[in-house]
Amino acid sequence: MNRRWTLWIPALLLAAVPLLAAPPVNPHAPAPLEPIPPPADVAAPPADAQTTASGLASKVLAAGTGTEHPAATDLVKVHYTGWTTDGKMFDSSVARGRPTVLPLNKVIAGWAEGIPLMVVGEKRRFWIPGKLAYDGQAGKPQGTLVFDVELLDILRVPPVPADVAAPPADAEKIPNGLAWKVLKPGTGTVHPKATSTVRVHYTGWTTDGKMFDSSYAKGTPATFELNKVIAGWTDGLQRMVEGETRRFWIPSRQAYDGAPGKPRGMLVFEITLLEIVKE
Repeated sequence: MNRRWTLWIPALLLAAVPLLAAPPVNPHAPAPLEPIPPPADVAAPPADAQTTASGLASKVLAAGTGTEHPAATDLVKVHYTGWTTDGKMFDSSVARGRPTVLPLNKVIAGWAEGIPLMVVGEKRRFWIPGKLAYDGQAGKPQGTLVFDVELLDILRVPPVPADVAAPPADAEKIPNGLAWKVLKPGTGTVHPKATSTVRVHYTGWTTDGKMFDSSYAKGTPATFELNKVIAGWTDGLQRMVEGETRRFWIPSRQAYDGAPGKPRGMLVFEITLLEIVKE
Protein backbone atom coordinates (compact mmCIF):
# COMPACT_ATOMS: atom_id res chain seq x y z
CA MET A 1 0.00 0.00 0.00
CA ASN A 2 2.70 2.50 0.87
CA ARG A 3 4.04 2.89 -2.65
CA ARG A 4 6.38 5.69 -3.57
CA TRP A 5 4.63 8.26 -5.70
CA THR A 6 5.34 11.60 -7.23
CA LEU A 7 2.86 14.36 -7.94
CA TRP A 8 3.77 15.76 -11.35
CA ILE A 9 4.16 19.53 -11.11
CA PRO A 10 3.44 21.58 -14.23
CA ALA A 11 4.72 24.97 -15.24
CA LEU A 12 2.20 27.05 -13.38
CA LEU A 13 3.40 26.05 -9.92
CA LEU A 14 5.45 28.75 -8.24
CA ALA A 15 8.35 26.39 -7.71
CA ALA A 16 8.24 24.89 -11.19
CA VAL A 17 11.22 24.40 -13.43
CA PRO A 18 11.80 27.52 -15.56
CA LEU A 19 9.54 27.32 -18.57
CA LEU A 20 11.83 28.83 -21.14
CA ALA A 21 15.22 27.53 -20.00
CA ALA A 22 17.08 25.66 -22.72
CA PRO A 23 16.98 21.96 -21.77
CA PRO A 24 20.03 19.73 -22.21
CA VAL A 25 20.04 17.45 -25.23
CA ASN A 26 18.35 14.23 -24.24
CA PRO A 27 17.69 11.53 -26.86
CA HIS A 28 14.99 10.07 -24.60
CA ALA A 29 13.17 13.38 -24.04
CA PRO A 30 9.49 13.47 -25.06
CA ALA A 31 8.61 15.11 -28.35
CA PRO A 32 7.67 18.82 -28.21
CA LEU A 33 4.01 19.49 -27.51
CA GLU A 34 1.81 20.07 -30.53
CA PRO A 35 0.74 23.72 -30.30
CA ILE A 36 -2.94 24.39 -29.66
CA PRO A 37 -4.17 27.46 -31.58
CA PRO A 38 -4.78 30.50 -29.37
CA PRO A 39 -8.25 31.96 -28.89
CA ALA A 40 -9.25 34.98 -30.98
CA ASP A 41 -9.30 37.18 -27.86
CA VAL A 42 -5.87 36.11 -26.57
CA ALA A 43 -4.45 39.66 -26.81
CA ALA A 44 -6.80 41.22 -24.24
CA PRO A 45 -9.98 40.43 -22.26
CA PRO A 46 -13.16 41.13 -24.25
CA ALA A 47 -15.77 43.61 -23.06
CA ASP A 48 -17.97 40.87 -21.57
CA ALA A 49 -15.20 39.38 -19.39
CA GLN A 50 -15.55 39.68 -15.63
CA THR A 51 -12.69 41.44 -13.86
CA THR A 52 -11.88 41.26 -10.15
CA ALA A 53 -10.31 43.99 -8.01
CA SER A 54 -6.88 42.38 -8.46
CA GLY A 55 -7.10 42.67 -12.24
CA LEU A 56 -7.87 39.02 -12.93
CA ALA A 57 -10.27 38.74 -15.89
CA SER A 58 -12.26 35.67 -16.85
CA LYS A 59 -15.05 34.44 -19.07
CA VAL A 60 -17.11 31.26 -18.71
CA LEU A 61 -16.82 29.14 -21.85
CA ALA A 62 -19.01 26.26 -20.67
CA ALA A 63 -21.19 26.01 -17.57
CA GLY A 64 -20.32 23.39 -14.98
CA THR A 65 -22.41 20.60 -13.52
CA GLY A 66 -21.14 20.88 -9.93
CA THR A 67 -22.34 23.12 -7.13
CA GLU A 68 -19.26 23.33 -4.89
CA HIS A 69 -16.32 25.66 -5.38
CA PRO A 70 -12.75 24.60 -4.52
CA ALA A 71 -11.28 25.93 -1.29
CA ALA A 72 -7.78 27.36 -0.98
CA THR A 73 -6.50 24.14 0.59
CA ASP A 74 -8.02 21.75 -1.98
CA LEU A 75 -6.34 19.89 -4.77
CA VAL A 76 -7.97 20.22 -8.16
CA LYS A 77 -7.88 18.04 -11.24
CA VAL A 78 -7.84 20.18 -14.38
CA HIS A 79 -7.16 20.32 -18.09
CA TYR A 80 -5.59 23.58 -19.21
CA THR A 81 -3.67 25.39 -21.93
CA GLY A 82 -1.64 28.57 -21.46
CA TRP A 83 -0.62 31.22 -24.01
CA THR A 84 1.20 34.53 -23.93
CA THR A 85 -0.79 37.42 -25.38
CA ASP A 86 1.02 37.11 -28.72
CA GLY A 87 -0.55 33.67 -29.11
CA LYS A 88 2.40 31.44 -28.21
CA MET A 89 1.44 28.33 -26.25
CA PHE A 90 3.85 27.66 -23.38
CA ASP A 91 2.14 24.82 -21.52
CA SER A 92 -0.82 22.48 -21.96
CA SER A 93 -2.12 19.38 -20.21
CA VAL A 94 -4.46 18.97 -23.20
CA ALA A 95 -1.51 18.68 -25.57
CA ARG A 96 0.11 16.14 -23.22
CA GLY A 97 -3.10 14.13 -23.23
CA ARG A 98 -3.48 13.82 -19.45
CA PRO A 99 -5.11 15.99 -16.79
CA THR A 100 -3.09 17.62 -14.03
CA VAL A 101 -3.60 17.57 -10.25
CA LEU A 102 -2.62 20.81 -8.49
CA PRO A 103 -2.65 22.01 -4.87
CA LEU A 104 -4.33 25.44 -4.93
CA ASN A 105 -2.11 26.77 -2.16
CA LYS A 106 0.99 26.30 -4.33
CA VAL A 107 0.03 27.78 -7.69
CA ILE A 108 0.42 31.28 -9.12
CA ALA A 109 -1.82 33.91 -7.54
CA GLY A 110 -4.05 34.18 -10.61
CA TRP A 111 -4.90 30.48 -10.38
CA ALA A 112 -5.31 30.60 -6.60
CA GLU A 113 -7.89 33.36 -7.07
CA GLY A 114 -9.49 32.14 -10.28
CA ILE A 115 -10.05 28.42 -9.83
CA PRO A 116 -12.22 28.89 -6.69
CA LEU A 117 -14.65 30.84 -8.92
CA MET A 118 -15.36 27.62 -10.82
CA VAL A 119 -17.42 24.48 -10.25
CA VAL A 120 -16.74 20.97 -11.53
CA GLY A 121 -17.39 20.64 -15.26
CA GLU A 122 -16.92 24.34 -15.92
CA LYS A 123 -14.60 25.68 -18.61
CA ARG A 124 -13.28 29.21 -18.18
CA ARG A 125 -10.77 31.50 -19.89
CA PHE A 126 -8.52 33.59 -17.66
CA TRP A 127 -6.47 36.66 -18.49
CA ILE A 128 -3.93 36.80 -15.66
CA PRO A 129 -1.89 40.00 -15.30
CA GLY A 130 1.84 39.54 -14.86
CA LYS A 131 1.75 40.60 -11.21
CA LEU A 132 -0.49 37.57 -10.53
CA ALA A 133 1.68 35.27 -12.65
CA TYR A 134 5.47 35.25 -13.14
CA ASP A 135 6.55 38.86 -13.59
CA GLY A 136 10.13 39.25 -12.41
CA GLN A 137 10.83 35.52 -12.29
CA ALA A 138 13.68 34.56 -14.56
CA GLY A 139 12.95 31.95 -17.21
CA LYS A 140 9.17 32.21 -16.88
CA PRO A 141 6.70 33.80 -19.33
CA GLN A 142 6.24 37.47 -18.58
CA GLY A 143 3.29 39.82 -18.82
CA THR A 144 -0.37 38.86 -19.02
CA LEU A 145 -0.97 35.14 -19.53
CA VAL A 146 -4.11 33.54 -20.93
CA PHE A 147 -5.32 30.16 -19.71
CA ASP A 148 -8.24 28.01 -20.82
CA VAL A 149 -9.09 25.82 -17.82
CA GLU A 150 -11.56 22.96 -17.35
CA LEU A 151 -12.20 21.95 -13.73
CA LEU A 152 -12.58 18.16 -13.78
CA ASP A 153 -12.69 17.39 -10.08
CA ILE A 154 -12.14 18.78 -6.58
CA LEU A 155 -9.94 16.46 -4.54
CA ARG A 156 -10.20 16.74 -0.79
CA VAL A 157 -7.89 14.57 1.25
CA PRO A 158 -9.86 13.59 4.39
CA PRO A 159 -8.72 15.38 7.55
CA VAL A 160 -6.91 13.42 10.24
CA PRO A 161 -9.57 11.50 12.19
CA ALA A 162 -10.08 12.50 15.83
CA ASP A 163 -9.82 8.82 16.79
CA VAL A 164 -6.65 8.09 14.82
CA ALA A 165 -4.67 7.08 17.94
CA ALA A 166 -6.78 4.00 18.75
CA PRO A 167 -10.09 2.35 17.82
CA PRO A 168 -13.02 3.99 19.67
CA ALA A 169 -15.30 2.01 21.97
CA ASP A 170 -17.97 1.65 19.28
CA ALA A 171 -15.60 0.17 16.67
CA GLU A 172 -16.07 -3.47 15.72
CA LYS A 173 -13.07 -5.69 16.38
CA ILE A 174 -12.14 -9.27 15.56
CA PRO A 175 -9.65 -11.59 17.36
CA ASN A 176 -6.72 -10.84 15.01
CA GLY A 177 -6.84 -7.20 16.15
CA LEU A 178 -8.35 -5.66 13.03
CA ALA A 179 -10.91 -2.99 13.97
CA TRP A 180 -13.23 -0.89 11.86
CA LYS A 181 -16.09 1.54 11.84
CA VAL A 182 -18.58 2.05 8.97
CA LEU A 183 -18.62 5.72 8.02
CA LYS A 184 -21.00 5.42 5.07
CA PRO A 185 -23.15 2.41 4.16
CA GLY A 186 -22.70 0.98 0.68
CA THR A 187 -25.17 0.54 -2.14
CA GLY A 188 -23.88 -2.83 -3.36
CA THR A 189 -24.75 -6.31 -2.16
CA VAL A 190 -21.70 -8.33 -3.24
CA HIS A 191 -18.50 -8.60 -1.17
CA PRO A 192 -15.07 -8.92 -2.80
CA LYS A 193 -13.21 -12.21 -2.50
CA ALA A 194 -9.60 -12.60 -1.39
CA THR A 195 -8.63 -12.89 -5.07
CA SER A 196 -10.79 -10.00 -6.32
CA THR A 197 -9.51 -6.84 -7.96
CA VAL A 198 -11.01 -3.68 -6.47
CA ARG A 199 -10.99 0.04 -7.24
CA VAL A 200 -10.85 2.27 -4.17
CA HIS A 201 -10.19 5.72 -2.80
CA TYR A 202 -8.16 5.67 0.40
CA THR A 203 -6.03 7.66 2.83
CA GLY A 204 -3.62 6.22 5.38
CA TRP A 205 -2.28 7.69 8.62
CA THR A 206 0.04 6.57 11.38
CA THR A 207 -1.46 6.75 14.88
CA ASP A 208 0.26 10.09 15.54
CA GLY A 209 -1.79 11.62 12.72
CA LYS A 210 0.79 11.69 9.92
CA MET A 211 -0.65 10.95 6.48
CA PHE A 212 1.67 8.65 4.52
CA ASP A 213 -0.40 7.82 1.43
CA SER A 214 -3.61 8.92 -0.26
CA SER A 215 -5.25 8.19 -3.60
CA TYR A 216 -6.99 11.58 -3.32
CA ALA A 217 -3.65 13.38 -3.32
CA LYS A 218 -2.74 11.49 -6.50
CA GLY A 219 -5.95 12.58 -8.17
CA THR A 220 -7.20 9.15 -9.16
CA PRO A 221 -8.61 6.02 -7.49
CA ALA A 222 -6.30 3.05 -6.99
CA THR A 223 -6.87 -0.47 -8.29
CA PHE A 224 -5.53 -3.44 -6.31
CA GLU A 225 -5.61 -7.22 -6.32
CA LEU A 226 -6.64 -8.13 -2.78
CA ASN A 227 -4.20 -11.03 -2.57
CA LYS A 228 -1.29 -8.65 -3.21
CA VAL A 229 -1.85 -6.06 -0.46
CA ILE A 230 -1.26 -6.04 3.30
CA ALA A 231 -3.25 -8.63 5.26
CA GLY A 232 -5.42 -5.99 6.93
CA TRP A 233 -6.64 -4.83 3.52
CA THR A 234 -7.22 -8.37 2.27
CA ASP A 235 -9.33 -9.13 5.34
CA GLY A 236 -11.04 -5.76 5.69
CA LEU A 237 -12.09 -5.14 2.09
CA GLN A 238 -13.84 -8.51 1.90
CA ARG A 239 -16.29 -7.22 4.51
CA MET A 240 -17.31 -4.20 2.40
CA VAL A 241 -19.71 -3.63 -0.49
CA GLU A 242 -19.52 -1.13 -3.32
CA GLY A 243 -20.16 2.46 -2.25
CA GLU A 244 -19.21 1.80 1.37
CA THR A 245 -16.66 3.81 3.35
CA ARG A 246 -14.94 2.36 6.41
CA ARG A 247 -12.20 3.42 8.75
CA PHE A 248 -9.82 0.59 9.65
CA TRP A 249 -7.32 0.30 12.49
CA ILE A 250 -4.81 -2.26 11.24
CA PRO A 251 -2.35 -3.72 13.78
CA SER A 252 1.30 -3.87 12.79
CA ARG A 253 1.30 -7.63 12.25
CA GLN A 254 -1.40 -7.18 9.58
CA ALA A 255 0.33 -4.18 8.02
CA TYR A 256 4.08 -3.86 7.44
CA ASP A 257 5.36 -5.29 10.77
CA GLY A 258 8.65 -3.39 10.75
CA ALA A 259 9.48 -3.82 7.04
CA PRO A 260 12.25 -1.35 6.04
CA GLY A 261 10.99 1.90 4.53
CA LYS A 262 7.37 1.24 5.49
CA PRO A 263 5.25 3.01 8.13
CA ARG A 264 5.49 1.28 11.49
CA GLY A 265 3.00 0.25 14.12
CA MET A 266 -0.77 0.35 13.85
CA LEU A 267 -2.03 2.08 10.70
CA VAL A 268 -5.36 3.80 10.15
CA PHE A 269 -7.00 3.73 6.71
CA GLU A 270 -10.15 5.39 5.48
CA ILE A 271 -11.29 3.38 2.45
CA THR A 272 -14.16 3.78 0.00
CA LEU A 273 -14.87 0.71 -2.13
CA LEU A 274 -15.82 2.18 -5.49
CA GLU A 275 -16.00 -0.95 -7.57
CA ILE A 276 -15.30 -4.67 -7.60
CA VAL A 277 -13.47 -4.76 -10.90
CA LYS A 278 -13.01 -8.51 -11.00
CA GLU A 279 -14.39 -11.13 -8.61
